[in-house]
Parts: sequence; C-alpha cells; structure tokens
Amino acid sequence: MVLEYLKDVLARYKWQHSRLLKTSFCHKVELYHLKYSQRAQAISPFFAMAFSEKAARLEAQGKHVVKLNIGEPDFGAPPDVLLAMQDLARNARLPYTSALGLPELRAAIAGFYKTAHQIELDPQRIVVTAGASAALLLLAAAFVDEGDKVIMADPSYPCNKQFIKSFGGKVQLVPTQADSRFQLNRALLEQHWQAGTRGLMLATPSNPTGTSIAPDELAAMCEFARSKGAWRMVDEIYLNLHHGAADSQPMSALSFDDEALVINSFSKYFGMTGWRLGWCVVPERAVDVMERLAQNYYICPSTLAQKAALQCFTPSSIAVCESRRATLVARKNLVLAGLAKCGLAVPVHPDGAFYVYIDVSSTGLSAMTFCERVLQEAHVALTPGNDFGEYQGDQYVRLSFASAEAELGEGLHRLALFMQRLNS
Repeated sequence: MVLEYLKDVLARYKWQHSRLLKTSFCHKVELYHLKYSQRAQAISPFFAMAFSEKAARLEAQGKHVVKLNIGEPDFGAPPDVLLAMQDLARNARLPYTSALGLPELRAAIAGFYKTAHQIELDPQRIVVTAGASAALLLLAAAFVDEGDKVIMADPSYPCNKQFIKSFGGKVQLVPTQADSRFQLNRALLEQHWQAGTRGLMLATPSNPTGTSIAPDELAAMCEFARSKGAWRMVDEIYLNLHHGAADSQPMSALSFDDEALVINSFSKYFGMTGWRLGWCVVPERAVDVMERLAQNYYICPSTLAQKAALQCFTPSSIAVCESRRATLVARKNLVLAGLAKCGLAVPVHPDGAFYVYIDVSSTGLSAMTFCERVLQEAHVALTPGNDFGEYQGDQYVRLSFASAEAELGEGLHRLALFMQRLNS
C-alpha cells in the first residue's frame, strides 16, 4: 500500500524525473524493512580496528601516529616467498585447488612439524585454510551445536567468541589473572566445568597477553577435557614466535594429545598477514567433514598464496624467520624497559608472540579512556583490554611490539611525555 501511495503521489504532481524518483523511493522503503539477524545485531565491535580507523583520520590531517594497536609484523613474507609469488603471478595458471589445499603444501607443513616440533603427522590430517580465521570457522561449524558450552579464558582473542556464538554455542568465559599468567589451568577447568560443556578453547602463546601455557599444564587440561568427552581446540598461531633460545623447541599440543584440534597460520611467524593462508590439524576421521565444509564455505584457499607458501619451508626462509624472531625478543626488552620508565606496570612478562598487556589502573583512567587520550594527545594507537574480555578488561591495555624499533622508540617517548603530563 505504501508503494501504491507513492506512485499515486508521483503521478498526481507529474514530477519531471518521476522514474528516477520512484526508484529512489522504492529503494528507501526496501531498506526500511530490511531486518538484520540477531547475530549481526549482537556482535561486538573490534576495538583494535576501531582505533586503527581513528588513527587513519589523524594521519589524514597530517599527524604521525605510532600504531602499536595491530598484531601485524612489519617484516612481510620471506624473500623466497615474494620471488615465488611474483614468478607465479606472471607465468602460472592458478586454477582451484582441492578444498583441503595443495597436497604438496600439506606435505610441507607436515615436514615442518617434524623438523620444528619432532611430531610425525600424516599430511592428510592437515587442512589448508583461507587464514586461521577460516580454520576457526570450519572447526566451529564442525564441532559446535546449538546450546553447546565452550570454555575459554578471559582475556582471549575476541573473534573466538563470535565463531562459537555464530553456530549457537554458549561461551563460558573463565576469569584469569596474573597469578595464572592470564591462562587457564586444570584447577580452573575443574572449578568451572559444567554439565553442558562440550569444548575447550586455548591459545598458547596468547593474544592479548603473549603468555604461554606450560607444557605439563596444557597436557593436564587436554587430558581433563578428553576425560569429559569434550573436544580441545588449541590456537598455536604464535607458537613458533616463542622467546626461548634459538635451539629450544616450543611444544605443540599434538605432542601429547593427538586428537587435539590445532590451528596455525602463515600470518605471524612467516609475516604473511594479508595473504590469508592458514591451516589446522584434525583427527583423520574429521577430514571428510572439514572438506565438505570448506567446499561450501569458500571452495579453496588462494592458489597463488598456496603455491608461493611452499617456499616458506626452505632453509633460507626458516633462517630469515628465526632471525626475525630474535628481533622481536629484542623489541620486547626495549618495550618492557620503556614502560617501566613510564611507570606503567606489566604484571606478566610475555614469553611469546609480540604483545604486552599493560595494567593502567594506576592512572585512574579506564582502558578505553586511556587509549582515547593517548591517541588524541600523544598520537599513539593502543588497544583497550575491553576487546579481549569482560573481567578486568577495562583495567588493561594491549601494546603490540610488531612495529620497527624506531617506531617503538618514538611511541615509548610519547607515552613517557603523556604520563608526565598526566601525573603533573
């Protein structure tokens, strides 16, 4: 009836551009009746990206913003990978691959587990995905049913919650503190486990804290969840960015739980964030399910990215990545020293990844206000802890030291001046 009324109005007054106006009015009516899903309406904003947008607006005004809010290494892909990509883009056909990924890339990843972690893996268990996010998507689709409860730490990577909720799962956030390195442990699992708990999500090292779970504790949690008939999903995308000695090897959950659902990515250790390439390791019996889901959700990962990524596992590329890992450790030490001079506390020093979780409660400001003021007054972008959890999230701020040393130094200098003004 509304549309008919609008048409009558247009005809009655014989407007010059009646056809154009009728189209415009109809479009507006359609938009008015457009209804978004409850899922879309309930999803939380990603504050790290929101502060990136605010930083971009400042930069558009000619300001130099030190961006320490995004977990993106400044290194880029190893040289061998870049050369391969350029050659492939010029000369190769790039058809669809299997939904599970190129067989040779799956084999190369299996070889990496053997070399880096002393784990023998059947390449058939490796599912190459369009980034670690796609791995999370597939695993949530495969293992989460309506009403299933899934335990994870508070704080944790915010998108994990959204994947679980998208498939009808209920997230059980367990508050963690500095005394457990902001990680879950078996005691906390036993305390918070419920009758409807069907899954456990862990991340080691963690985003936002950069803290790892001790191998014996990780094994104990996996064993406990297994005894309850629950699946174990472990995010290991920062596993190879550990801060140990060059000859030390980080331990994957697969070392003691062969049926753990393990997620990894080319984004962090290999510096390939925009390539959108990751993988997961699943039990053999789950491969067919993962293949069907991948076929329907995105057909296959990027063929170009997959072919080029084969060069990630050459000795020269691994040497480059290891050198960069050592650089990140040096950056961490620079940041910790700088924050101490600023009077900002870091309750738990990271032992992996490239994040520092800062307690800003001594400033008298909430995390959100602190980040807003630091961005506007000092032109330094950080991420409020509200992104990562509900428990004490407003007390913490995440700093990423993935930026170049010069930028880190400038950012710390500006933070020091800000703190001086704040305390004066």
